[in-house]
Amino acid sequence: MKISAIQMDLAFNDPVKNEEKIEQLVGDIIRKESPDTIVLPEMWNLSFYPKDVKENADKEGIRSKALLSRLSKTHQVNIVGGTVATISNGQLFNSSYQYDRMGQLIHTYHKVHLFSPSEEDKVFTPGQELGVFELDGIKVGIATCYDLRFVEWIRLLALEEIEILFVPAAWPHPRVSHWQTLLKARAIENQVFVVGVNSIGQANELKFCGHSVILDSLGEALAESAEEETILTAELDLSHRKEIKTQINVFKDRRSELYQIKKKNNRFF
Repeated sequence: MKISAIQMDLAFNDPVKNEEKIEQLVGDIIRKESPDTIVLPEMWNLSFYPKDVKENADKEGIRSKALLSRLSKTHQVNIVGGTVATISNGQLFNSSYQYDRMGQLIHTYHKVHLFSPSEEDKVFTPGQELGVFELDGIKVGIATCYDLRFVEWIRLLALEEIEILFVPAAWPHPRVSHWQTLLKARAIENQVFVVGVNSIGQANELKFCGHSVILDSLGEALAESAEEETILTAELDLSHRKEIKTQINVFKDRRSELYQIKKKNNRFF
């Protein structure tokens, strides 16, 4: 599978400008790269996140869904739609929409782990479901930004036998080393390809660190960026992952019966 990831400087609280830019970039990518799948960053409609996010969030995701559906159908490309701020029944979500080559919505994921240091947990409603779906018959998974820090959550995706993990993010400085290390660790320990797609630029006090990357199942970079607007493209050889799993069969050697959380003397261990 050939994947292109968009690392871009998002216009703060300006969905129209961001939509126009994404439409242009997708067209450019199709002409230059002809990928199977295009991946967007987190909160691409408003950036992460304006104080009046609830007033400007996409109602039921209608605008974002229309754009992604049209682009995927027009260009006959799968789109992993990063995330957008959406509102439904008065609840705010950090939502991701996935589209197939025919412009059909095939999966929706709401960010599960909300970043409490920025009070995301006080403003947004957390999702409740694992993000697993298929692209061109390949089982893949999605986790959003802060989700990456929760090793149990990513392992659940791996246990669903996904081949590729997509991680759209709005990851800021000064934690770029965390971003790079965690992406590589999740690839190595779960023996999956990982596509980490970050943004650049600034929103309020946050300065996003870029460094988007496409990793193979050994954690080696197939394509990587620094802190400029760019398109990353890489061809993923899924047979490579099968070879790695044969050489080091981590999942066969797991001792899952020992991995239960137990309580003793009112303490968990």
